[in-house]
Amino acid sequence: MLEHIEQEALVTEAQHGKRLDQVAAELFPEFSRSRLQAWIRSGELLIDGAAVKPRDKVVVGARLTLVASLEEAVSWEGEAIELDLYFEDADILVLNKPPGLVVHPAAGHSSGTLVNALLNRYPELTKLPRAGIVHRLDKDTSGLMVVARSLRAHTSLVEQLQARSVSREYAAITIGAMTGGGTVDAPIGRHPKQRKKMAVVSVGGKPAVTHYRVAERFAHHTHVAVHLETGRTHQIRVHMAHIRYPLVGDSQYGGRPKLPPGAEPELVDALRAFPRQALHARRLGLVHPGSGEDMLWESELPGDMEALLDCLRRCDAP
Repeated sequence: MLEHIEQEALVTEAQHGKRLDQVAAELFPEFSRSRLQAWIRSGELLIDGAAVKPRDKVVVGARLTLVASLEEAVSWEGEAIELDLYFEDADILVLNKPPGLVVHPAAGHSSGTLVNALLNRYPELTKLPRAGIVHRLDKDTSGLMVVARSLRAHTSLVEQLQARSVSREYAAITIGAMTGGGTVDAPIGRHPKQRKKMAVVSVGGKPAVTHYRVAERFAHHTHVAVHLETGRTHQIRVHMAHIRYPLVGDSQYGGRPKLPPGAEPELVDALRAFPRQALHARRLGLVHPGSGEDMLWESELPGDMEALLDCLRRCDAP
């Protein structure tokens, strides 16, 4: 299904002499700059009725005319999967993702994903890149995510993420008793030998900054609050393992389960049975793409992490 778009705008005095693609991004902020550049090249975005190049300069009073069609950006199918919604309006959705739910369809996960659930309830998301998904959580990480429902929101959220202005705080349970909080500033890239893993690398990695503080300390474990400054793949899991405090249940980066010496049977059973990395996206803050209002959401810890913390309080007291 195609959505037809017809819009016009005039170049202001402040925009005189600027590049067309730059001015178009200011006048039509609901569309990304790359999409607008494509429309300029295809002749769907004209200036005073004429086709020009994205880099051409504009003059005050010139009329930009946009006549274009939005094609479906994704072809995945919707599925009736329950969603735990925290907020919903015409621009964004905020939801609480359960552990075990894959975000995107991919090889090995063509169905049963968060995207399939979203498309079932909001079929209009087929018109947005990645069905409105602007950031991800790992399959076994639970917690809050924001999803765009409009092109304006998608553009705004991507810009906020790139500007590092989206606030994301996670709760995690690590192996090892920390003495205090700190910051990990270490670039992350593909593991040099195991391509399915990420790693702290000295060459070719992307900047990655993770701040953490102690929320509750135990004899052999720590409950930490983690604030992301950047959003690299597996960032918290990689950084915590890098400083030798891997997450409980993270076999990919923490290796085999590490049991405290002389641990009580209840704790041994709880640690061995914990089904995933102990990581939950607890708080999410951003500027609403439509109203400009600062918004913040918080979700409770899931039952499996609460049960593990209760066990640690009984069996791993400092």
